[in-house]
Amino acid sequence: MLLGTLLVLFLLGGTGPASAHAALRATDPEDGTVLKSAPRDITLTFTESVGLLEDSFRVLDPDGRRLRTGEPQHASDGAETAGVTLPAKLAEGTYTVAWRVVSADSHPVSGAFTFSVGKPSLTKAVVDTGPTEDPATKALYNIARYLAYLAVALLIGTATFTAVCRPPDAPVLHRLLRTSWWTLFAATLALLMLRAPYETGEGPLGALSVDSFTRTLTSRPGEILLARLALLLVAGLYVVRLSRTRKPPGRPGAVLAVGLAATWAAGEHASAGIQVPVAMTSSALHLLATAVWLGGLTALLVTLYRARLTPAAVTRFSRLAFASVTVLVVTGVYQSWRGLGSWDALTGTTYGRFLTLKLVAVVLLLAAAAVSRSWTARLATVDATAQTVVREKVPEPAGGPPLPEPPRTDVEPPPDPYRQALRRSVLAEVAVGAAVLAITTLLTSTLPGRAEAEAAAGAPAVVGASVTNVPFDVGTPGGHGKVQITLDPGRVGDNSIEALVFGPDGGVSVVPELRVSFTLPAKDIGPLDAELTDKGGYWGNSFLNLPIAGKWEMKVTVRTSEVDQVSETSTVIVR
Repeated sequence: MLLGTLLVLFLLGGTGPASAHAALRATDPEDGTVLKSAPRDITLTFTESVGLLEDSFRVLDPDGRRLRTGEPQHASDGAETAGVTLPAKLAEGTYTVAWRVVSADSHPVSGAFTFSVGKPSLTKAVVDTGPTEDPATKALYNIARYLAYLAVALLIGTATFTAVCRPPDAPVLHRLLRTSWWTLFAATLALLMLRAPYETGEGPLGALSVDSFTRTLTSRPGEILLARLALLLVAGLYVVRLSRTRKPPGRPGAVLAVGLAATWAAGEHASAGIQVPVAMTSSALHLLATAVWLGGLTALLVTLYRARLTPAAVTRFSRLAFASVTVLVVTGVYQSWRGLGSWDALTGTTYGRFLTLKLVAVVLLLAAAAVSRSWTARLATVDATAQTVVREKVPEPAGGPPLPEPPRTDVEPPPDPYRQALRRSVLAEVAVGAAVLAITTLLTSTLPGRAEAEAAAGAPAVVGASVTNVPFDVGTPGGHGKVQITLDPGRVGDNSIEALVFGPDGGVSVVPELRVSFTLPAKDIGPLDAELTDKGGYWGNSFLNLPIAGKWEMKVTVRTSEVDQVSETSTVIVR
């Protein structure tokens, strides 16, 4: 447990901001757009359903002051949207929107974008959205998640091993059951306490807020964790009963195991996206098969070291492990297809690379399992051969010398090379299995490749302002310089245009007239007059409409006096 925790902390500590699972697909208004009139509300659309927080939206005006907005709410389109109502009158300038929501698979998502009313501001409010999660809270939360994965595998696997393989009464198995139950209970409580600061990006001390904790209890992730705690309380009664009566868990134990697995399926990737019912069933079966295999391996390992395990019990677990691997392969292939969406995502996304790493680890795990299976077969063969040996019964002597003393039973039998080899191979399986669980924890914290592709396809192209420098020379002393023209956002539709005239010394120059027009020769459109007006130091217009994308010819006419003027042409690409 400690080595696994340190491994997760090391891996997660070296990564950048965590990838969330609900990717932003579109914003209304679009990022960077310039509107003629102020919008009444803001709407975000995501790749999956999201939950809202009290502070899901922060809207800052051009001076950096926060606006009073309405309550965050879902739009009529569904839970994949998030929106907020704006004040009735917005001043001219650039507004910054910082947002934060919680995806359906319980991971927080945050970001920011801008839009302008009338014309862009010369300066805009800067919002430091910071990391999606506080680093300390994120580390503690992920450690608790890994311990929960590890503990549920040990709890279900040990209980299944006890029920199916019927090992000899070994106190170490009962201790393993109690330890895994307490670890899972403590990890679930930690997840419940850390849930609020994890969602809001606060430090670990945010868990002490009563209001935040109350909100967590009524949220979807909080309800799932509460359901897990309730199932654990019932499971604890079975653990106590098993420790006292030494009877294996029956059908109610299997129902509890399925219920615990369902709490993971309801709170991770399977709960959002395509084919949710099938995905949640597959996810629960995948977790149960993992627990039966890896948890059972741990139970087998400690029993091999602490008790005399019969070859028949080992053989029964070998069959159980083979069935678990079959379920893992079927559900793993489906979940990989659902998460990736394409072969390119296998190498082109973080999710795909983590999945590849997990597949390599699983191959190593299967190789170790094959070795264990071969040693199990040899051990069973040796045991069967030993049972066929007929021991000759020695009659009791009558009046003769006394019989030799029987062999002492308190002496440890000589080491069995087959058992020792099986111990080593099972130990290798458990070690690789712990690494597989660590990689699985990372996968559940990474944006699936399919969602990443959907977000990239649906998101508008991000294009910055187009800046063009047009040199001019009217042929008179001091009659040369350049015109710097900024076209924002430089794409189809409404744009704002600003033009600054610089003289021969590089300083801003005042000219009596400046005209700019646009022509698209490929479509025989234009010339379109930009209708610039003198803004006092620069020329501009906030509502220049360029209807079609392409290479536009921009004609700039500069008049420096009553009789001196010149026209120059440059090319501007409109996206």
